[in-house]
Amino acid sequence: MTDYKIKFIDEHKISDKRVLVRVDFNVSMNKNFTIADDERIQQSLPTLQNLLENNNRIILASHLGRPETRDSKYTLQPVAERLETYLDGYSVRLIDDFESESPETFENQKPNEIFLLENIRFYPKEQKNDPAFAQQLANLADVYVNEAFGSSHRAHASVVGIAELLPSYGGLLLKKELEMITEAAGNPKKPMVAIIGGAKISTKIHFMSKLLNMADYLLVGGGVANNFLAAQGFEIGNSLVEYEEIENARRILFEAAQKDTAVVLPQDVILGEPDNSKEGGDVVKVEEVPKDGTILDIGPETTAQFGSIIAKAKTIIWSGPVGYFENPVFGRGTDFIYYAIAQNKDVLSIIGGGDTLAAVSKKEYLDTITHISTGGGAMLEFIENGTLPGIEALQN
Repeated sequence: MTDYKIKFIDEHKISDKRVLVRVDFNVSMNKNFTIADDERIQQSLPTLQNLLENNNRIILASHLGRPETRDSKYTLQPVAERLETYLDGYSVRLIDDFESESPETFENQKPNEIFLLENIRFYPKEQKNDPAFAQQLANLADVYVNEAFGSSHRAHASVVGIAELLPSYGGLLLKKELEMITEAAGNPKKPMVAIIGGAKISTKIHFMSKLLNMADYLLVGGGVANNFLAAQGFEIGNSLVEYEEIENARRILFEAAQKDTAVVLPQDVILGEPDNSKEGGDVVKVEEVPKDGTILDIGPETTAQFGSIIAKAKTIIWSGPVGYFENPVFGRGTDFIYYAIAQNKDVLSIIGGGDTLAAVSKKEYLDTITHISTGGGAMLEFIENGTLPGIEALQN
């Protein structure tokens, strides 16, 4: 990690301090407000254990979802309860509102007690990176640790502002994320394959442009692929599409041809109703999609083509499911890609993005994936720009 002038907690011993750790506990939730996937909680455990072993008292800050205001739907209470199950001998206490909490609460924090501040985005000043709000957070601790790679593309108070006010360090997960993604994107072994899915092309268009300089193949599925199909004049019916991005999709195809990167789009797709899990949907060629059809997954010909490319890859970066995986009927393409990557024993593979994590979290063979990134937007931006606001803040 010679490129980053960051102090990491395994290289500098922090002991007997009050430490505010910015974590990324933005976990995916079920409709009944239970946790669907706690990978992001588990990934933070080595950092928390390192700090606890050195007699530090920990205060955690995280966001969950995108609340407009204080909203019980986005409480971190389920996260506090789940975290406690992983930390034997420690209790995790949710601090409902740290601004109005008595100072004695923090002064009298017990050695076996971890505080988790309620959803940091309940405070409008967080996203504005308000200096006074950053100072309030800094007043709670002696030291700041950024363990939230997944939030480090946001110039928010708990990510950037506080780092300027306290001695600041990178956590173990942050270090691992930077090392793994730099290895995959900085000097990838060839052939390099990038797999891009998900709902929106607008959040990935600059990233895709960047990938054209490094990837040999760009496999495209999900809602993102619909934009490319529309750009080529295919009917996409009622499928998810961002019409204002179609010109950008044409530009990517043109640039790819100049740079000798193969953009591989679906040849066949599965049509259906998103909520219908009884029927398997209809397989059609992309040129046969009717005006009232809805594309919800890649078809069998496409999965076979994607699979043969994945099998020979030496580096893979995957962001975004290639179908409407929330309904298992339309998650088969995404499952296929996952198992194809897992079966390639010679590949450095990185999977990232909240939806991608949710799609693969319960699968076997997870240990065959080189690195599961906790960042979606952060991973894309880091590959695109080579840095992030949260990384910059730790270097200053």
